Amino acid sequence: MAKAKAATKRKPVRRKSVALSATVKRPTRRGAVKKAKPQHVSWGAVELEDLNPLLQRQFVVGQEIMAARVLLKKGCIVPEHSHHNEQLTYILEGALKFWIDGQVIVVNAGEVLTIPANMAHKAEAMVDTVDLDIFTPPRADWINKTDQYLRR
Repeated sequence: MAKAKAATKRKPVRRKSVALSATVKRPTRRGAVKKAKPQHVSWGAVELEDLNPLLQRQFVVGQEIMAARVLLKKGCIVPEHSHHNEQLTYILEGALKFWIDGQVIVVNAGEVLTIPANMAHKAEAMVDTVDLDIFTPPRADWINKTDQYLRR
């Protein structure tokens, strides 16, 4: 039995592409709409993108939503910016200090911050931090790598 389990283990596949996207609904020849397919992805299989010496990220893209795993070293500053995407930030490890809507909010591990669309915000990593960001719709500037405010 142990041999059978060992034989079925697979090494994670390294993907060159950062963004993975679900199958888009497309009309078939007979006019029916093709259903989107689910994705099952390990973060270990998604490229870790270096944006600057203190900031790395990975992301997976669906049809209407994006999940990003963001790694920030202590002192990393995400400059003030806004976007048309609604954002949910869940801190997995560490803490981020946000400047948003005239407030300073510290979000610690296990806590969530929702950021409405088009609301300017800035963040600083208080310690080394791992953050899971959810965006809807997906961030086109991240997918197209036109997010110069993060790249130094």
